Amino acid sequence: MPVTDVTHDLDARTLTIVADFAAPPKRIWEVYADPRQLERVWGPPTYPATFVDHDLAPGGRMNYYMTSPEGERYYGYWEVDSVDEPSGFTFDDGFALDEQFTKNTDLPVSTNVYTFVEHDGGTRATYVGTYASAEALQAVLDMGVVEGSSAAINQIDDLVAE
Repeated sequence: MPVTDVTHDLDARTLTIVADFAAPPKRIWEVYADPRQLERVWGPPTYPATFVDHDLAPGGRMNYYMTSPEGERYYGYWEVDSVDEPSGFTFDDGFALDEQFTKNTDLPVSTNVYTFVEHDGGTRATYVGTYASAEALQAVLDMGVVEGSSAAINQIDDLVAE
């Protein structure tokens, strides 16, 4: 499994996931740069994602929804801050209320830094999410973000091996 470490720090308000892939950073970058590939790995296997909008550029917005096994849709968005192809990007990740991707201000937003660096002939990806408060981080931990994110990231190996 690619995920090698998961830590959270309530004092620093961070969740950090580290994963190692047997593919170069450029290939891991391509997963995030292509909405059709990203759909295959964003969200746990039983909650596939659909990206309605995908603009991985500074100031860009990416709107998506995940579909539950029962057909319920859960909406979210990314607001892209910076891009350093193929080394990574930064963005805010939030929950949305509806198919218009209206921000849900009742749920936490995370500021994320994704980095992809060469490591042992492949890529070490580090995913760091920072929350506004320890309570916000705890809320997403209680929602299963560690399990869901790990299951999602672990799908990348199969995709890049195709």
